[in-house]
Amino acid sequence: MRVGISGSYGGMNLGDEAILDGILGQFRNIAATEITVLSHTPLDTLTRHKVDHAIPVRRLNRREVARELSALDVLILGGGGILYDGEAEAYLREVFIAHDLGVPVATYAISAGPLARTASRAAVRDALNASALITVRDSMGYRLLEDVGVTKEIHLTADPAFLLEPEPLPPEALITEGIDLDRKLVAFSVREPGPAAPDMDPAQYFALLAQAADFIIDRYDAEVVFVPMEKTDVQHSHAVVASMRNAEQVEIMRRSYSPRQVLDLMGHFDFGVGMRLHFLIFAAMRGVPFTALPYAPKVAGLLEDLAMESPPLGDTGIGQLIARIDHKWDTREKLRANIRDRLPGIRRRARQTGHLIESWLLASGRVRRRAEDSATTR
Repeated sequence: MRVGISGSYGGMNLGDEAILDGILGQFRNIAATEITVLSHTPLDTLTRHKVDHAIPVRRLNRREVARELSALDVLILGGGGILYDGEAEAYLREVFIAHDLGVPVATYAISAGPLARTASRAAVRDALNASALITVRDSMGYRLLEDVGVTKEIHLTADPAFLLEPEPLPPEALITEGIDLDRKLVAFSVREPGPAAPDMDPAQYFALLAQAADFIIDRYDAEVVFVPMEKTDVQHSHAVVASMRNAEQVEIMRRSYSPRQVLDLMGHFDFGVGMRLHFLIFAAMRGVPFTALPYAPKVAGLLEDLAMESPPLGDTGIGQLIARIDHKWDTREKLRANIRDRLPGIRRRARQTGHLIESWLLASGRVRRRAEDSATTR
């Protein structure tokens, strides 16, 4: 079965690569597949994920894309939060081409928002209503798709990154990064402004995080470690540290790691303060209590799944943030227990995406059950 997977891959974002890792694991359990990833950086995708093919989709014109898609049995859109103003139409170009070619399309645990532009909302509505299967990773995305006019059945699943297992980091890596495992450790995550967070004021959140990090160092005698989830996060981490009083008690991780290695790293922290979704997902997977700064609906969707309240970033002042950190630090064992109770259900939902896609493929005749394949081989 020839499967194409389209998403924000090859962009050197660990969260997106974690998503693709989870999707590939599911497809390799379904059937013998030939995987083509529509990637921003094909060489990175081929090296990192060992797929059969990767094509530079953003450098191809419509005719070239059609030639690639016509060879597929199925196109998968997702996962991730790729349907938002300013980018939705770009990611849906391949979906509309697949529809024109008669190549069936399924979405894989996507999320949506913000979607305020009329053109973006219409594109999402039309592309998904013509798709064969729709799965979303959070309730907020589910409600937004209904709001923009998606009438086809929507299935609520979860982010495929929840299916990953940690890959141990070599002990020397932590030493090289200057991380002292004998101290209390608090992880921080920042991100750049952009279309996924149109209302985010960098100066405001740099100052907010700097004061929060100083508070944590002073109050808990902890070391703060910034964990970049993509390359630009290093630059923004330095911008935060430049505004701190206790910069000498901060480390910024500088080397490249796989998503599974960062997942392992998260297990060394006592607490987290973060913006990026997969930083927070990795913290939850390792049972690490955290305070989130929700800059987008996808982060709010995760907090809803974990029954963790947190006001939007724009509504948060330093006093509120420090009070929330202090309360969550004091109640971190309760938070850890809450995460532990809710995580199995989220992981079951994450596996459900693969089950739904397998059932759809079986019903459509595009793949046979493994037992049938084995009998045919014998």
